[in-house]
Amino acid sequence: MALQQHEQDLLDRVQSGLGIGGTWEASSSGATFDVQDPATGETIKSIADATVEDAVRALDAAVAAQDAWAATPTRERSNILRRAFDLLQERKEEFALLMSLEMGKPIAESRGEVGYGGEFLRWFSEEAVRVQGDYRQNPEGSGNILVSHMPVGPCYFITPWNFPLAMATRKIAPALAAGCTVVIKPAKLTPLTTVYFAQLLEEAGVPAGVVNVVPTSSSGAQSNALLSDPRLRKLSFTGSTPVGVKLLEAAAGNVLRTSMELGGNAPFIVFEDADLDRAVEGVMLAKYRNIGQACTAANRVIVHESVADEFARRVSERVSKMTIGRGAEEGNDIGALVDDNAVATSARLVADAVENGAEVLTGGQAIDGPGHFFQPTVIDKLSPQAAIMREEIFGPVLGIIRFSTEEEAVEIANNTEYGLISYVFTENIHRGHRMIEQLETGMMGLNAGVASNAAAPFGGVKQSGIGREGGAEGIHEFLSTKYTLLPR
Repeated sequence: MALQQHEQDLLDRVQSGLGIGGTWEASSSGATFDVQDPATGETIKSIADATVEDAVRALDAAVAAQDAWAATPTRERSNILRRAFDLLQERKEEFALLMSLEMGKPIAESRGEVGYGGEFLRWFSEEAVRVQGDYRQNPEGSGNILVSHMPVGPCYFITPWNFPLAMATRKIAPALAAGCTVVIKPAKLTPLTTVYFAQLLEEAGVPAGVVNVVPTSSSGAQSNALLSDPRLRKLSFTGSTPVGVKLLEAAAGNVLRTSMELGGNAPFIVFEDADLDRAVEGVMLAKYRNIGQACTAANRVIVHESVADEFARRVSERVSKMTIGRGAEEGNDIGALVDDNAVATSARLVADAVENGAEVLTGGQAIDGPGHFFQPTVIDKLSPQAAIMREEIFGPVLGIIRFSTEEEAVEIANNTEYGLISYVFTENIHRGHRMIEQLETGMMGLNAGVASNAAAPFGGVKQSGIGREGGAEGIHEFLSTKYTLLPR
């Protein structure tokens, strides 16, 4: 289908080149790659395909800008980030539409991402002026201890396709607040939002070379070149655990500071005393937001046997009424998955669950026609052997497994290599506190289906990652600590 005029006008405003040192330019090879609308499978824009040489030039620009940006007064860095926040609010509809066009999510959810992503700009504009050190006498009384914090230096960011704005702001905002320069490689599937955001940063006053954007179809070659360059001092990656492990191995050679936000296998536990209305609302948010394509998505819905039938009935009723369609069009609840592989994965996991004894209550099928669509699905009576219990779904498939005791629920929840986030619904405050202590995750939503917040530290344990993004902790990921002894 043809793009509407306002959609084409927006796409025409997005640069098609690489953002290096304050200019937008073609790839040194002249190559481009296509970006598609996953709802139609049609190309919506072609964009420059960075070579390894281009990536190194981007790092050159970041290195050249580093000292001046680090010396920029924190109030000035703060004001620039605040201007970027204000500009983003003014262009909320543009960024929302752009995300829906290249990623497929419903436009209402894209607007929500603009709000969420923008908060990192506002939060870190405030944190920029609040980095504090320490001054104290040493225990021996022979001198004073001075603790100060310095920018780590040039950073390399690799962002995923599922939240193309928020993952860029969540990394770029604290880096700029701390005084670091950036080379960012957006996902090949969704580079346009990051490019457009970099254009906004230029308008907000970010100096040339401070933020450089190098979309590429050759991620491995580019990353290996930058990670082996001794001038790079920080890597931040959001994506799958297997890729994260490879990047950590590559980063070890130069002992780089790393932040890794990796895969998840989130348990969503509903106890017998839960407020079911609240739990159903929570699971709809935790599972179907972003079409289920989120590392924080509820992956294993663990429900007490005494309320499982009623919970499954209520959820299935809600899911069966969800509307499916192109994300850029108003009123749709479920948009297209990002590509055919995502559709195939959802279909495989549903089939495997059924083979292991599960029952499909609603949905369960890919949708024929243009685009990459899969029906929103509810599966009940999951077996512990089902692949869903081990693998991230990354699709609109909700699977319910039943339990009888609190100890069993905890055992099921912790039986995974991942540990990003968990969700617990109970009206028993003592049980809630026990879950905080016993569940092996870096975050938890207690009677809440969405926990992410710019003012809170986002991150996981086990194979879900290293480091934290957001909160007071977020800026320290981009600061090194220096101790100085001042003899008396």
